[in-house]
Formats: sequence, C-alpha cells, structure tokens
Amino acid sequence: MDNQQFKSRDFTAPNSFTDGIEGPGCDRAGNLYAVNFARQHTIGKVTPEGEASLFLELPHGSIGNGIRFNRVGDMFIADYTNHNVLRVDMQACARATSLAERNAAISVHGHEPTMNQPNDIAIMANDIILASDPNWKGSWGQLWRVDTNGQITLLETGMGTTNGLEVSPDEHTLYVNETVQRNIWAYDLSSTGEISNKRLLIQFPDFAMDGMRCDIVGNLYVTRWGKGVIAKVSPQGEVLLEIELAGKKCTNIALGGPDGCTAYVTVADRGNVETFRIDQPGREWQLAQRG
Repeated sequence: MDNQQFKSRDFTAPNSFTDGIEGPGCDRAGNLYAVNFARQHTIGKVTPEGEASLFLELPHGSIGNGIRFNRVGDMFIADYTNHNVLRVDMQACARATSLAERNAAISVHGHEPTMNQPNDIAIMANDIILASDPNWKGSWGQLWRVDTNGQITLLETGMGTTNGLEVSPDEHTLYVNETVQRNIWAYDLSSTGEISNKRLLIQFPDFAMDGMRCDIVGNLYVTRWGKGVIAKVSPQGEVLLEIELAGKKCTNIALGGPDGCTAYVTVADRGNVETFRIDQPGREWQLAQRG
C-alpha cells in the first residue's frame, strides 16, 4: 500500500475559500471545482497541481452548494438561495476568453420554488440528478429527482435533515444521510430514479455528517462534520477507517484527480481543501471517464 494513502494534507492555502466552501467536484481532466472561492457567489477551479483561480461568478444572488458533472462533462450546481439546479456548458467555458464569457455559459436547468433549497446533489449514469433538501431550522428534510429535461419531482418528505447523498457503483442503491439525526439511509434505486425499500445503513453516536461519495467498489467516504474525520463505510454499514483532517468542519468530499484515487475535502473552519490518496478510484471519476 502507498504509505501516503489516507494521510491528509493541505491542497489549497487556508482561507483561499470562504467558510462557505462546499460542493467539490472533479472534471474528467482531474481539475477540482468548489464553491465560494475568495468570496461568496463564486466557483473556484483548482488544477491537479493545486493552482486555484476564479472560474465563475453565479448570477442573481445565487450561492452554490453541491457540484456534479454529467456524461458530456457539463457542470451542475445546487443553487440553494434561488431553489435552482444550474447547468454550466463546459465546452462554452473552454472556448471563453474572459470571465464574462464563462458566466454566460450558466443556465437554469431546473427550478422548484417549493424546495427549502437544493443542498447536495448526486447524479446517475443516465444523468438523472437526485437532490437533498434540508430545512435546517426545523430539522427536517426532503428528497427530489431532477430529470434530464429539468423536470423536478418530490420523492420523499418528512425526513430528518437530509444532506449528503450518493449513488452506488451498480446504480441500484441511493444513500442519503441526515445531519442532525446522524443516520445514513439506503434505498433501492430504479433506472428511472424511483426509490423504494428504505433501510438504515448506519447511525453514528455523535457529531454530524455532511457530504459523501462512493468509490468504485461501493465504500462510502463520509464527512464527519465537527469531528474532523472522513469515515470510510462499507456497503454493509461497517466503519472501516477514519481519516483525520487538520480542520474539524469538513463539509463535502470528491473522489477524482487524474487517476481517480485522490480525495478532496472542503473544510469550512480553515476555508480550504485538504487532500489524501485512497486505494480505489471514485465512482464519479469512473463515470467521467466513460464520457
């Protein structure tokens, strides 16, 4: 085993992002994107070498949270202030010669005014998006599906504070966590994004959870907000490992980089990204490579 596996270090400088840093996502070239670079309402881009820069400014007071990429490489952003899922035409961004031209590549993919917010998002191999929708003040939450045409459908309400969510590598399971209640639920997931057979995967006795991602063999990497660790959880609900971070308020995680075996963790109390190597590529990296 690589002796640097599961050992966290800084990837970007502390306070290069605001304390609203969230939503890490990797494109197929291994670049990392995360929200609130230098100031709110932005998306930052970080190369595999750790060079960070401003990529987008979100319009109309939008603030991003979760980020995912579809089969053609377009970026989707959960815009929690305006109840949107935004779409970014990444091919147009690649042709752009200015920030203003990149900003012009942003459009509203789906809008649902009855959402509390879209918080985190997961994406299926067929580009159907699942979105968590917490009500932080009331400690409850919902789940939504966003179809490829932007139509939004409520899947479940009356849950705990829904937050991180992820699709299993075989696409048969959707995992959803509840931050305040400290539960991770598993659902059967159909090819059209319907959920059924809800069951408890694991409940943690303390601290909170935020974002999470699967590797290609089905292990979940779960951000333990307040504890400052990433829990590696098996598909059977067993905690296999805890990776210690320098920061305590880890908000989300992406598994990508050039070979898929790099974890990137957004950390609110340090305003930066930490990174460590893992032993299996991430599911999202595998999806990106398929194109």
